[in-house]
Amino acid sequence: MSKKKTWQIVLWIVLVIMSVLMVLVVLNKQWILDYWRSQIYQPTSEVARMRDKLALTSEGEFLFNASWPELNNSDDFNSNCRFDMDAEVAVLGCYADGNIYVFDIQNEELDGIRELTMAHELLHAAYGRMTESEKNSLSLMLDEVYQANKEAFDGDIGLYDNREKSEEIYVRAGTEFRELPEPLERHYAKYFIDQDKIVDYYNKYISVFRGVKAELDVLSGEMEGLRQEIEQKTENYKTRATQLEAEITSFNTCAETEGCFSNNFDFYTRRNVLVTEQDALNVMYDELNGLINQYNEKVEKYNENAIYSEKLNNMINSLTKVEELE
Repeated sequence: MSKKKTWQIVLWIVLVIMSVLMVLVVLNKQWILDYWRSQIYQPTSEVARMRDKLALTSEGEFLFNASWPELNNSDDFNSNCRFDMDAEVAVLGCYADGNIYVFDIQNEELDGIRELTMAHELLHAAYGRMTESEKNSLSLMLDEVYQANKEAFDGDIGLYDNREKSEEIYVRAGTEFRELPEPLERHYAKYFIDQDKIVDYYNKYISVFRGVKAELDVLSGEMEGLRQEIEQKTENYKTRATQLEAEITSFNTCAETEGCFSNNFDFYTRRNVLVTEQDALNVMYDELNGLINQYNEKVEKYNENAIYSEKLNNMINSLTKVEELE
């Protein structure tokens, strides 16, 4: 074989190898980018601690590091995540330009909210790397979860378009619900060693909001019941008081008229009836005042809870400056 022929064969082999490598790079460019990003990522000590608390699998930790998670103060978070969203909407985190940003909420009352948000955004990163075939394979199971938990999903899920809605259901199913179809549980197990632990973070912080709301609902119902009772008893009291006033006027007129009462017994009998009615009205008045005091106490307690609820909601809204919860 000639030297020229040999070089042609070598060149052909090199070209084939380079072509194969280029194809592999194109087909695996996301993994290559993730690998590079995961190798150079240096989390803060707090982010590293949160990563440990999420108890991620090797694949989950790889994706976590490749997403360069950050804990942001309100100014940085608003710059990274708020975009054009409604100022009234509390945004806890976002996955933008390949990076995870989490609003750094510092409050013991809301323990677990940052970990839950970090896991939530991690699943957004995972969903973004899935093929259409992989997404389709999960869609029926995700719809099953959605239909079984519509009350929990409905509300803010309406803020998303159809494509975003599917992704949001995927993310929330993996971070907020325990009872999932087995294949879906296996899917989330690729990222979390114990998915129930992630749900625990969700339940821990959301129970604070639900508890305050439940208390407000109970107080609201009790206040409405007392309001109706006060109105009814006030009307009854006014009616009886007006009637008694007329009877007293009639009695006094009769007392001033000679012969109106047949005898002293008749006088005192009718007088005692009026006294008894007056005593009954006094009891009604005291009861009414007692109900009003109860109502005012409920209103005061309701207002305290409403203020606390507002502080909680402000605490998770990066656009709101709030004082520390008392």
